[in-house]
Amino acid sequence: MEPQVFLTAEWRHLLMLNYAILPEVLASRVPRGTELDLWQGQALVSVVGFMFLRTRVKGVAIPFHQDFEEINLRFYVRRKAAEGQRRGVVFVKELVPRAAIALVARTLYNENYQSVPMQHKLIEANGKVQKVSYGWRLGGRWNHIAGDVVGGWRVPERDSEEEFITEHYWGYACQRDGGCKEYRVTHPQWRVARVASPVTDADFEQTYGSEFSAALGKKPTSAFIADGSAVEVYDGSRV
Repeated sequence: MEPQVFLTAEWRHLLMLNYAILPEVLASRVPRGTELDLWQGQALVSVVGFMFLRTRVKGVAIPFHQDFEEINLRFYVRRKAAEGQRRGVVFVKELVPRAAIALVARTLYNENYQSVPMQHKLIEANGKVQKVSYGWRLGGRWNHIAGDVVGGWRVPERDSEEEFITEHYWGYACQRDGGCKEYRVTHPQWRVARVASPVTDADFEQTYGSEFSAALGKKPTSAFIADGSAVEVYDGSRV
């Protein structure tokens, strides 16, 4: 039976901060049946903050759980399938402000969701977002990532790093028994705008663990904002 749509929503105002990382840091987290998807021979991780809007689960809008922030740390993998390479994302940790959302994601997908206090700020001019900021409270302090738009909005150039980061349409999650769950995510191609001087006022070691602190403590190799769109997330299946 073909997988059915599990969740529909809009993902908007995605601030994407991207960092080079040693592949061996990610090796133990690569799900079975996949391999690291490298950008020009280099492994990347991304800290992504965005708005989750108009959320429905199996077509049902859950009161007080439709609009919220999410901040995640992710890296990139691929899996060979009958139609070719499926390029996907693995989440190290996902932060949300609603405990019920975290519980559902952990139960159904074994995704590492954590519920924490969160906040965001969007500054617009002439109907377009000019600055985004996302924050989370952990260990008694507020952490923030932020970025100002520089230049215009555009479709990512073919074979660019922005295309690589945004054009992954599968999710992969390690399971408790060592297996892997795969799920599809569909959305149109996003437009992006460059961020010149991203702000990272955050304790990444406390948030994501000491193994990521060296990479995340450096200046991002790239930073941009994607406008986002409506998305569909399908039921997962074992691979």
